[in-house]
Amino acid sequence: MKYETIIFDIDDTLFDFGKAEEYALHKVFQEFGMPSGAEQYRESYEKCNKPLWGELEQGHITLEELKVERFRRLFLHEGLKIEPAEFSRVFLEFLGQGTYLVPGAVELISNLKDFQLAVITNGFGEVQKSRIAGSPLAHAFKQIIVSEDAGVQKPQTGIFEYAFAKLGISSKDKVLMVGDSLTSDIQGGFNFGIDTCWFNPHEKNNTNGVKPTYEIRDLLQLLKIVESSEPVFSLS
Repeated sequence: MKYETIIFDIDDTLFDFGKAEEYALHKVFQEFGMPSGAEQYRESYEKCNKPLWGELEQGHITLEELKVERFRRLFLHEGLKIEPAEFSRVFLEFLGQGTYLVPGAVELISNLKDFQLAVITNGFGEVQKSRIAGSPLAHAFKQIIVSEDAGVQKPQTGIFEYAFAKLGISSKDKVLMVGDSLTSDIQGGFNFGIDTCWFNPHEKNNTNGVKPTYEIRDLLQLLKIVESSEPVFSLS
């Protein structure tokens, strides 16, 4: 087999982050006495939250700043008198309960027992580890590398160096990075010099210029790549 270690992203690769976020928003607004708040303010939240993650990838904001700033901006925009730090704390508690998986994730991982599996994910350590621990994938990974713990996030090469040290590996040609984000997972793997597999279930256009080693639409297509000795660029 070409690869010995497979590193996975978590959100929207193995876990359905959209469902987890929807659950957490509903619960936190409910906790703060606004049972319809998630539906009422979801669009505004997205407009406040999404750009901040781009700023995080570019190193313009820290994770600690992001977790409160998104709600500070939301409440300022909507004129809500809510303390953003406390709201964020409760939101993250509920987010950690979101163990929804992407279709095919359990079957895929169960068929990769011959490989060393690991996770590199941007986000909050306690939240991401809680989600994995509460899922059927709880014992699947040798290492779970979260950017908050590593002190650096994808696509920066430092988080991959941190992961390699934790995993005790040095050979890059035996490692494959799998993820849904071109700017984070694929760019990060490319920057570090390892092969990458872009999980692209919605058939998005590649507009950022980085070329993944492989591209798949369904998680189970990964098995054809890692079990084959022949090079494949794209599976549809």
